[in-house]
Amino acid sequence: MIAGFTLSSLFIGLSDGAYGNIITMFTRNRIGHIQVHREGYLDKPSLYETIDDYPSVGETIQSTTGVEAWTPRVYAAGLGSVGEKSTAVQVIGVDVARETQATRFDQKMIEGSVLAETASHEAVIGKGLAKILSGTVGSEIVIFSQGADGSIANDVYKIIGIAESGDDGTDRVACYLHIEDAQELFVLEGRIHEIVVIVSNINHVSKITDTIKTRLNNSTLDVAPWQVVAKSFYRAMKVDQQGDAIARWVIMLIVAIGVLNTVLMSVLERTREYGVLKAVGTKPTQIFWLVICEVVIIAIGSIAVGALLGVLANYLLSIYGITYPEEITYGGMKIKTLYAEVNARCLIIPAITVMLSATIVSLFPAIKAARIMPAKAMRTH
Repeated sequence: MIAGFTLSSLFIGLSDGAYGNIITMFTRNRIGHIQVHREGYLDKPSLYETIDDYPSVGETIQSTTGVEAWTPRVYAAGLGSVGEKSTAVQVIGVDVARETQATRFDQKMIEGSVLAETASHEAVIGKGLAKILSGTVGSEIVIFSQGADGSIANDVYKIIGIAESGDDGTDRVACYLHIEDAQELFVLEGRIHEIVVIVSNINHVSKITDTIKTRLNNSTLDVAPWQVVAKSFYRAMKVDQQGDAIARWVIMLIVAIGVLNTVLMSVLERTREYGVLKAVGTKPTQIFWLVICEVVIIAIGSIAVGALLGVLANYLLSIYGITYPEEITYGGMKIKTLYAEVNARCLIIPAITVMLSATIVSLFPAIKAARIMPAKAMRTH
């Protein structure tokens, strides 16, 4: 029972830690916890579906309880060229100060420096895009596209940094500009496409989303939590978690079989003693409850020791983690080290599992002990 509790606790801790880390990477570093767009933008992104007067919208969002930060973005597709090499790029206009506060934009830099907080005709490109274009810090990237007024949008920007977001797909196309440079290039004049919202507690995303909707009270704006913004990722994660639930049931079955074997052997080895108890007048129901209480007491002791070992193991793994020989990819993100998480689930679920399985599987041995015939049992050696 101790081994089963510890194994179950460790499994849950690693599972929750892995998903928590993945969700944090996916939301905090990329898409945010909540996003605000023009109505219909998520279904069909368009250069023309913009949010007007976004500073006032941002102020309303910032004053909402539970919101930690917000940042505006401009998105547009174009053609990027460095020297004689060209490829499709996704231009992302960012408010550098707000983006750094919300999604730690400055920590994504692997070479060079982050964009200046004022528009300076500078660009930061993704690691993959730098490889495709053979772009380096100090070289220039020319961007060709179409402006919102139908004009040809083209300009030259100095590459001052190379970034790595953790998503290879994004890094192969991403070209970050200061939001004012992007607005000037695409003739958006103070308009944006997206507001990313970061909350202080990810478990309150749904509640905060509803509050923001109510406070904005604007039917032309869509306010969506990350589960809606990244539907495919969220569904894939849920399917994966169902697989983990099956694994937990297997662990529970192993624990139950071990308990059944131990209790049954305990009853069989004490057949003579139970026969003596019956012979001196002990009622079958008393013997039945004697076995049940014995198992429950053992289960409680096992839970106490297992909880100590489980918390200790999860705590150590939350600090040091398990490092894979090679990076694995999940939802487009690279993961090198798997960390555990210490939470209530690591104790509650294994405790219920051990107690229920121990109680249920002890019924058969208890009934067997209660039905022992005294004369036959006392002849047992």
